[in-house]
Amino acid sequence: MTDERQRQHTDTDPAPPPPPEPSFAEQARTLLHVARVGALSTLSQRAPGFPFGSVAPYGINAQGQPTFLISSMAMHTQNLVANPHASLLVTHPAWNEDPLAGARVTLVGTAAATAASEVAAVRTDYLARHPTAQHWVDFSDFRFYQLDVIDLYFVAGFGAMGWVEASAYRVATSDPLADSAAGILSHMNADHADALVLYCRAFAGIAAEAATMTAIDRLGFRVRAQVGDRLQGVRLNFPRAAHTPQDARTVLIEMVRDARARLGIPTDQVQGASHKIQG
Repeated sequence: MTDERQRQHTDTDPAPPPPPEPSFAEQARTLLHVARVGALSTLSQRAPGFPFGSVAPYGINAQGQPTFLISSMAMHTQNLVANPHASLLVTHPAWNEDPLAGARVTLVGTAAATAASEVAAVRTDYLARHPTAQHWVDFSDFRFYQLDVIDLYFVAGFGAMGWVEASAYRVATSDPLADSAAGILSHMNADHADALVLYCRAFAGIAAEAATMTAIDRLGFRVRAQVGDRLQGVRLNFPRAAHTPQDARTVLIEMVRDARARLGIPTDQVQGASHKIQG
């Protein structure tokens, strides 16, 4: 009887909460901050009803709206003048190994020429992100446009995705590790693959044979774990927030030591998995 009551209690227990992570709105703002180019889709005038895709360098205004410096002669500009509905797909610039494992966001909205009162700020931001545009920014056929976002769809990686309210996106800020994340990922994947495997085994209960870090933020990181022929995405949280690269380095080192202790691995069997980690 006792065993049955325990089994029923276990069956009705709520699932444990997922590891903490920034909201999708914040992750979307972070992705727009670190990326520089997206795929702009407009509605074709030549082939009515069909989308027309263009490579689109972009900037970001104070509300997180993508801005574009485009020529009146460009097909996408002509499409926008006739029909302002558009979308912008942005993918993570530092993740190319498996595009489905990296973050991406699609922003949907209407495009319009930037108001004269906002051009100076938009110009400064855009040229900081795209310095070569200074060679044509003052051409008479170029002007700034912005995408007034009404909806977003964000994908963090395998199994993590959802719609984001435009109002939440506008007030969100980018993660404090945004500018250093690419370097941390590159370093961990190149030099500390053994540590990533330890993290998966100790903190997620996944018998990973190999692992790749795919994203990192102040609250934790995402890993793509390989178990046999299967790939599995997993979110691992930090024991405390990391607001700087040095914070992240310190926490990752502590997590290696904790993982070794949990798995009962002697220190001398894990060579250099902790003291060499750098942010």
